[in-house]
Amino acid sequence: MNIGLFTDTYYPQVSGVATSISVLRDTLEEMGHQVYIFTSTDPKVAKNVYERNIFRFPSVPFTGFPDRRIAYSGGLHAVQIAKELELDIVHTQTEFSMGLMGKFVAFNLKIPAIHTYHTMYQDYLHYVANGKLIGPRTVKTAVRNYLKNMEGVVAPSKLVLDTMLAYGVTAPIKIIPTGVNIKERVPQNMANELRKQLGLALNTPVALSLGRLAFEKNIEDTIDAFKTVVAKLPNAQLVIAGDGPARNSLEKHAKAVGLEKQIMFVGMIEHQDVAQYYAMADVFVSSSDSESQGLTYLEAMSQHTPIVVMESPYVKELVTDASIGCAVHDVAQLSDNILKYLKSINSLGDERMLEAKIKAVSAEHFGERIVEFYEEVIESYNTETQKNNESFFNSFSNPFRH
Repeated sequence: MNIGLFTDTYYPQVSGVATSISVLRDTLEEMGHQVYIFTSTDPKVAKNVYERNIFRFPSVPFTGFPDRRIAYSGGLHAVQIAKELELDIVHTQTEFSMGLMGKFVAFNLKIPAIHTYHTMYQDYLHYVANGKLIGPRTVKTAVRNYLKNMEGVVAPSKLVLDTMLAYGVTAPIKIIPTGVNIKERVPQNMANELRKQLGLALNTPVALSLGRLAFEKNIEDTIDAFKTVVAKLPNAQLVIAGDGPARNSLEKHAKAVGLEKQIMFVGMIEHQDVAQYYAMADVFVSSSDSESQGLTYLEAMSQHTPIVVMESPYVKELVTDASIGCAVHDVAQLSDNILKYLKSINSLGDERMLEAKIKAVSAEHFGERIVEFYEEVIESYNTETQKNNESFFNSFSNPFRH
């Protein structure tokens, strides 16, 4: 199958969407399919650099979100490329420029298009004119209009499904949680080596927060919860890995609550080092309540690191045993459960439940379900096209009928 993935964000940009698309591409290619990425240009990628099966289109920074890009031309060129590649299906990953281009390509090539809804935009409205220009109702209308004429929608979680239904989306929707590349567990000696590099003793209880440091991630709540943890477990340490617009504010907050010695900001880390950070930690923490698929949760699980995260419909499906972690409602519960895992390192719950869950969220399982959906959509599209053609020609078959 020849598959076109259309996205505004892709490597070297760092985001959960870019990661999920990379996982999808690698998995589909391992299954024998041809995958082509249609995306925006990036200042970090020189024009003369060869990127296998990646096509970049002229773009500018997105207003209010400068590390994201918006393509402004290339629709006809994309159609030409897609035609030469003989795409069987278009899979858009954004509702903006490249998503619209993907719909344009599918329409011109008369092939089906499906979409994955990654982002709960109502949690990001503050990036545009401080939330004064665009409101939730505008988002609802825009998303519903974008998904018109789509042959299918992938919802990474029940939360996304419920949102799509509330928006009035009529296209077929299937819940397919994004998978992660389940790598071998990082050896203990490598995890210990990272601790040494960070200046952490091997017996230090360590909590990890990893991801983009954005205001909507509510990382201040993690810091506030950790203040209570340190009061009861003075040698505990919180490592915050990642970068973003909220970093300066978070560093100031950590200092304001007197935790500058107990909280370590390590900045952006290389993708190949992420697993080592999860393995180094005793518990992974997230106080974000805007996650639609929680890739960091899955990555932590793959290294057998328990997670303490905010409750949501997605998390309810994911966290089914103490070996996986727990879901909490507020800062008080966050601190209580961080403390519980730091005091009972790797001794809670049934490891067999964790292993089963890891297998269920593997990239291989994810790829199999996506391909099944592709096949269903293509078959349905071809059947509908054939019916429409027959209906059209039948209308001319008897010119004398009344």
